Amino acid sequence: MLLYSESYYPSDLDLLQSKPTLVFLHGLLGSGQDWRLVIDYLSPYYTCLAIDLPGHGQSQCVTVTDFEQANAAITDTLLHRGVTDYVLVGYSLGARLAMYHGVSAWIGAQNVATNSAETAVNNQPKLKGLVIEGGHFGLPQTERATRFANDEKWAHRFAHEPMHQVLTDWYQQAVFSSLDHDQRQGLITKRSDNLGSAVAAMMMATSLSKQPELLPELQKLTVPHCYIYGEHDEKFKGLAQASAIDNIAVVGAGHNAHIEQPQAFSVCVEEFVKRC
Repeated sequence: MLLYSESYYPSDLDLLQSKPTLVFLHGLLGSGQDWRLVIDYLSPYYTCLAIDLPGHGQSQCVTVTDFEQANAAITDTLLHRGVTDYVLVGYSLGARLAMYHGVSAWIGAQNVATNSAETAVNNQPKLKGLVIEGGHFGLPQTERATRFANDEKWAHRFAHEPMHQVLTDWYQQAVFSSLDHDQRQGLITKRSDNLGSAVAAMMMATSLSKQPELLPELQKLTVPHCYIYGEHDEKFKGLAQASAIDNIAVVGAGHNAHIEQPQAFSVCVEEFVKRC
């Protein structure tokens, strides 16, 4: 299953082979275009690949039923694009899928090493680093039923009510409290092109209530990884700082740091990639 993706290349062709490809996954309601300002900064130095997740952007007609199918679609897209070495950068929903992908790739590599099936792993794109922006590591069992009911409520609204009306309420949630009026209205206008039923389907397929707790596995990863958050994003700042994972604050940003402070975010990614 392939997802829509766009590639951006540096003008210096020598860089095509000497550095990993930077692969970007957007959040719920977004598209690969959300990364355009970050890619404008980084693409002179790195090949960049922006993917539209299932139910979003040009992948609006692609549906998946769970994390495993979404992860398989991402891997198929990397193979189709001829990606070899890559650093995966994900925001919010994209961050949760990036963590799932990173943990799955790492576990797969361990199993292959154990079974000495080297040919299989050699044919796969190689994850060189993982950047998590505003992503939740996963809920304990006791909190999942409540989260599922909340996601089901929003999914029903996205599927059955006018998009502009639902988005007006969506961006009133606490996690978006750092947005001012103009920023909030801008997002409502920008996201109103989404197909409500497609967003609802992806929301239920990748509900946080269905996501495994990924932090214990992330803490075992030998692949370099870091967590980036906006300094005003109190919820995810708390998660990042309690995680024992390298974390970096973006000054002057809230939950959506890569759009609010694209240059500062890009510098964080660039410095991280030097360690990969």
